[in-house]
Amino acid sequence: MIKKYFITDPSIIGSTPESLTATLSQIIQVHAPEYICLRDKHNKNYAELAEAFVKIKGKPKFLLHGDVDLAVRLGAYGVHLSSLQYKEIEHARNAGLYVIASTHSLQEAELASSANAITYSPIFHSPNKGTPKGLGDLKEITGKIKTNIFALGGITTNMQIKQVETTGVYGFASIRYFQL
Repeated sequence: MIKKYFITDPSIIGSTPESLTATLSQIIQVHAPEYICLRDKHNKNYAELAEAFVKIKGKPKFLLHGDVDLAVRLGAYGVHLSSLQYKEIEHARNAGLYVIASTHSLQEAELASSANAITYSPIFHSPNKGTPKGLGDLKEITGKIKTNIFALGGITTNMQIKQVETTGVYGFASIRYFQL
């Protein structure tokens, strides 16, 4: 079975430490993701939310979105960097963090190949994420990139997960699949 990576969204987990803790505890029990990234681009209290996030009990590997220094300070497992942050991969790895980087093309995947893993997206239709890459493109990328790859984008069903698994990816990442 491929690895499961939940990328949070405030519409699912809320935007307070209390809602985050309650919802994520349930998601961990129901879906058992191996990795969880706290993604909330517009929360002015992200650091406070991140502090509650890294204290949640369970076995997932907790990553913060885009903030290497905060991830180090709070003792997070790692960081998920955007496609505009590839220059921070080395800094994050040198700080002892597990690094996942977002990619959307073979060129970006090659640029981010020094990360521990990448997300490659969108695979299926996902709102506001552009034209889907499809399974053929995903399989081609997995044959060319040696870095662990998480398929991302529009993965909401077990059937899609099985389809993605046939491409040889390390795992899948999703927001909507993990809704309760």
